[in-house]
Amino acid sequence: MNTQEIADRLALKELVDLFSNYSDTKENDKQVQLFTPNGRVNIINDGEVTFTLDGREAILNAFSSSMDDYSAVFHMSGQQTVSFKDATHADGIAYNYVTLVKTNGQGQAVTTNEGVRYQDQYEKIDGQWYIAERNSNFIWHTEEVH
Repeated sequence: MNTQEIADRLALKELVDLFSNYSDTKENDKQVQLFTPNGRVNIINDGEVTFTLDGREAILNAFSSSMDDYSAVFHMSGQQTVSFKDATHADGIAYNYVTLVKTNGQGQAVTTNEGVRYQDQYEKIDGQWYIAERNSNFIWHTEEVH
């Protein structure tokens, strides 16, 4: 492994972590800039793609509206593996533990926990890594009412 590959691996880890950080702080305008302009997100539930978002504007609109009801959002990034295709393209797998908190119609707190596996395609443009495509696979889901 040479120093450029080490630098690229660190940059890709930061990219994945920034995605989670911006999600937690609901800075979706910053989060969407982590994608290529024509980036794609596939949302997968129970092994099936339930919807696809194409381009930064569609991603921004969906991410912003999906978090409106939650008073707290928490993503914990786990392991990440990366495989380089060439100097400007890579594939990656990253795991995330997600906790979402909202209040239901009866005034009770509802905590949702999810295990998510991201299967990513990355692209380096002008020296900066971006997410070109993300398959967000929601593997498991629990919900607790307090």
